[in-house]
Amino acid sequence: MPTKGRLPEPAIEEGVTGKELDREVWTQLRTLSKENAEGVAQHLVMVAIRLAEDDVDGAMAHAETAVRRAGRVPAAREALGMVAYRAGDFARALAEFRTVRRLSGSSHLLPLMVDSERGLGRHERALELAASPEAAHLSAADQAELAIVVAGVRSDLGQLDAAVLGLERLVFGPVRPWSGRAYYAYADALLARGDETQARKWFAMAATADTDLETDAAERLDDLDGVTIIDSGWDEDAGEDADWDRDAEDEAPPIGDQDRGRQDGETHPATED
Repeated sequence: MPTKGRLPEPAIEEGVTGKELDREVWTQLRTLSKENAEGVAQHLVMVAIRLAEDDVDGAMAHAETAVRRAGRVPAAREALGMVAYRAGDFARALAEFRTVRRLSGSSHLLPLMVDSERGLGRHERALELAASPEAAHLSAADQAELAIVVAGVRSDLGQLDAAVLGLERLVFGPVRPWSGRAYYAYADALLARGDETQARKWFAMAATADTDLETDAAERLDDLDGVTIIDSGWDEDAGEDADWDRDAEDEAPPIGDQDRGRQDGETHPATED
């Protein structure tokens, strides 16, 4: 039962203990009572679970609960900012990311702050933020993410050559964990500039490097090649129950022309997310 005066909290899934969080987050939670720290940890884990399920509303409920219980814990504010960012509420996301920076002294969310400014249509402010002194102290991974975001801002402003040039140091260096995303952004910038041949090359490289399927590089490549995706109508999850009853099939009357279209799969072009 919720404590008197406290808003009802979203349910925690069975088996979620909060111990799934990494040590750094638990270090932040040590400022809370043991009971509260454990509860907040469970809600933070649920935020990640709901986002993985694309349940943004569910994730928001858990993130807001975590912030109500631990408003000065950077991890809780970051979780709320992430959910707001996923929901496209860039003003709220930016406010939460700023709070995280103030509470923690870390600028690791700078790429998302820049992208939030971009989402709000404040492109010049986004570029100013990206050029702030804090950017020089980001990790290599965060600097790569920032370069990708800045390239998007440049493309929005019609600065297509600058978008391409800004990504070259990423794509022509050694392969890194973020290379798939960098190749994709570079291909997108090249395509916007009208270089379809080179764009196809880099979309292909992105599709190969993107083993975690973070991008739709394969679909973009198919689109450039004019490939269409055929829906066979086969349900892989149905298992043996989806097999045709061969005896029934032999006894069934022929499918009429007017019904055949409903049996055949539809053909449609692959689209960009």
